[in-house]
Amino acid sequence: MTVYNELRLGKKLCDAVIRVENVEFHVHKIILCNCSPFFQVLFTRWSTPDYQAFDFPNVSADVMKLLIEFAYTEYVPVTQENVQELFIAADRYNVMGVVRACCDLLEQQLTPQNCIGIMKFTDIYYTPEMKNKAFLFTLNHFEEVVAASEEFMQLSAQELSQIIGDDRLNVKQEKIVFRAILGWISYSTGERRQYISLLLPKVRLALMSPDNFIESVNNNPLVKECQDCEPILLRTLYAMLDLRTMSYFDSIHYNPLARPRLPYAIMLAVGGWKGGVPTNAIQAYDVRADRWVNVTSTQGGPRAYHGTVFLDGSVYCVGGFDRVVRLSSVHRLDLVTRTWQKVAQMHVRRCFVTVTVMDGFIYAMGGYDGEDRHNTVERYQPRANQWTLIAPMHEERSDASSAALHGKVYVCGGFNGIDCLSTAECYDPESNQWTLIASMGSRRSGVGVVTYADHVFAVGGFDGISRLCSAEAYSPETDTWHAVPSMLSCRSNFGIALIDDRVFVVGGFNGFSTVGAVECFDVETGEWSDARDLETSGSALSCCVVHGLPNLAEYASPHHSVTLSQVEEREVE
Repeated sequence: MTVYNELRLGKKLCDAVIRVENVEFHVHKIILCNCSPFFQVLFTRWSTPDYQAFDFPNVSADVMKLLIEFAYTEYVPVTQENVQELFIAADRYNVMGVVRACCDLLEQQLTPQNCIGIMKFTDIYYTPEMKNKAFLFTLNHFEEVVAASEEFMQLSAQELSQIIGDDRLNVKQEKIVFRAILGWISYSTGERRQYISLLLPKVRLALMSPDNFIESVNNNPLVKECQDCEPILLRTLYAMLDLRTMSYFDSIHYNPLARPRLPYAIMLAVGGWKGGVPTNAIQAYDVRADRWVNVTSTQGGPRAYHGTVFLDGSVYCVGGFDRVVRLSSVHRLDLVTRTWQKVAQMHVRRCFVTVTVMDGFIYAMGGYDGEDRHNTVERYQPRANQWTLIAPMHEERSDASSAALHGKVYVCGGFNGIDCLSTAECYDPESNQWTLIASMGSRRSGVGVVTYADHVFAVGGFDGISRLCSAEAYSPETDTWHAVPSMLSCRSNFGIALIDDRVFVVGGFNGFSTVGAVECFDVETGEWSDARDLETSGSALSCCVVHGLPNLAEYASPHHSVTLSQVEEREVE
């Protein structure tokens, strides 16, 4: 292609001239035919072989130059300034390589402010894949779109109905959808009030709190005065009653007014100690439905006191104990195919290990090999499938916990073979150094650590005497710890993860037995509340949050798409 391009630039052996805005481009027909079906038809069907001059209206010379250069070099410089004009021309002349390059840039630049505009743009210039990506972005960032996008108010009733009716809509509370509808109608009340009965059934009204639902209805005359809304509101009250009495819990998923939406992310609880032995169980938690789903893979081996992380669409299980040996092995679970693969093993055996992910690397810290507690740390690079020893910690730590925040890894607590630890330290990959930070207020072995809202949270654990309910938070800015509200129940060696802006603690050991209780902490309200218990109790398990999977619905609570008219038919029956 380099030779052909040199011939083009030298105007040698060219058999066509493309004229745009009084600018002439000398080209080779066969090269442009290879680039686009449009040019192939133009040169072979719409003109005679001896015809050489072709005029192109409705396109700028600069854009045509880029299309021709792409035909010869397979490269096009797409920028924010030229992407729209370039996309339109490439779509018109069927230069799909340039269309894909434009779509790649548009995908990278998707924001809550422009996603609806891009969705409509790719609908006009038919690009289903890009349209779907823009649509999914809108679903995933719905709250931000409603708050920040001027284009939201320009949606048609049918477009808005499609968005809010989708099970994948990412909203923590249905009152957000309800308010979005009212805001959209209020933008042009006279014209849009007729659509209230079309849009209202798309809201999962029965998932709102009764007080909030009644207040929202009573405070809005559009809903109160709409006769077509009356049966919808009545069915909502019946569905609320069913949900709260739990009389039809399994069948409630069939009711479109009460069916939980698909979660944006799923929490997995992997392995653990159950019934006196390690297990290979994997349970998936659907935060929107507050239900656990058994997704155990028969290929996976039993593990307890291990670490689990999610990276690039796969779950990695690191170290641990299989009832026979302390492990240095690492296994990767492909969540799409549900198959396990053994990857490079660590340099040392690590039971009671703590692991975390930062900047595409997996960090494994401390642990116990059956004889010694470790202060060593190693880092895994998935692309190279290689573990590398990095700077050791200041303390030997087994049964510690860790998380990443603002480019640093924080590890807290643990056991050094003699004492439960209150110390904590952080790792800076740029300097390859660990730095001791302020100690926690309590000794904590078997602790749970997560990061959120610029803080490191340390929860529960064992202080050498008893299991703890207490929790505390660390501010890197002030290098200080402060107490936060305690858990509802004391525990150590539990799973912990952040999902839906809440900290979940799963299972563990209460000093007498393993537990299946699950609870969550809302950082904004500062309150702990119960969540759905594990199907079976367990400790020494590990939790991670997975997202972005094409088959995420397989790990969620069953969802059933049934129309409101079908529900009415069932009720009649």
